[in-house]
Amino acid sequence: MNNSKRNNLNSPQSLNAYIKSICDIMRRSGRAGAMQYVPELTWMLFLRILDEREQKAEEQSKAVGSEFIPSLKFPYRWRDWAAPSGKKRQELQEKTLGAFMSFVNGELLPYLRKLKDKPGATSKQKVISEVFFSIEKTGIDTDRNLLDILDKVDTLSTEQVDETHIFTISQVYEGLLLNMGSKNSDGGQFFTPREVIRVMLNIINPKIGETVYDPCCGTGGFLAQTYLSMKEKAKTGNDLEILKTGTFYGREKENLVYPITLANLVLHEIDEPHIWHGNTLTGLEVYGGLFQTAPPMYDVILTNPPFGGKEGKDAQTKFAYKTGSTEVLFLQHIIGVH
Repeated sequence: MNNSKRNNLNSPQSLNAYIKSICDIMRRSGRAGAMQYVPELTWMLFLRILDEREQKAEEQSKAVGSEFIPSLKFPYRWRDWAAPSGKKRQELQEKTLGAFMSFVNGELLPYLRKLKDKPGATSKQKVISEVFFSIEKTGIDTDRNLLDILDKVDTLSTEQVDETHIFTISQVYEGLLLNMGSKNSDGGQFFTPREVIRVMLNIINPKIGETVYDPCCGTGGFLAQTYLSMKEKAKTGNDLEILKTGTFYGREKENLVYPITLANLVLHEIDEPHIWHGNTLTGLEVYGGLFQTAPPMYDVILTNPPFGGKEGKDAQTKFAYKTGSTEVLFLQHIIGVH
């Protein structure tokens, strides 16, 4: 990549404009609103950054002579099928029109969805699988539009952002989530303004070694912002490892939002987000494989429970005070785990 292109993406404005250009292609491809194009871009950004981090981890392992076990292998890594120079991509582009889309929908996505069922699946492989659990096929309409989007996403790299800039790819993604929570979108229920979260963090001041929990985590804003706050207190590699793998726990019910939550947390460098998929109040589980190491009690609980919602009697039976009010039920749940 030449330096001119690299220098074009080292500011908040340029990154936002670049992401907007990707969303523009998605909109012309039939993904009109934020509730459609954000989930689509989510899984692409997720695979792009995952591949970059795995390549770095492999290089570090080789440098110290240790074994590296990748989460994905050929031809399912981003560098194989999505990058312009990828061997699998070039092979598919030499075939008939539609071959690329057929690979994505018929081979790649099914493989990623079933990754958690692989014997001995790692925590990271389970996370990958859950990001894709509801994605049956891409919503992009043509090979050409899909390839154009992939080319642009491939250009995005954490190495492109000057480390002197606070603004990172994860923060650009936060801007996309804000679009989901705009007043003209029904995604507002999943999004808490980040300024509100930061004020709460300044008051609570969580410390490394404490567990952090959000029982209705939406897109993961409380957990992601808490990680960024606690990361500044990390003094050793062990501190960072604790933050990345053993600190953050949450629950989310909505099928649309759950994979976005996982991707958002991974983009924020939380390698093992312990998110339970299901109804917190009734205990009805969709998938709990990422939550198996969750403690019975938590040191810090940061959340913004849904107000004005109603739950049925199946939720009320678990609590001493019987009510259908979601905020009161969540408050009782919080008291029980803190």
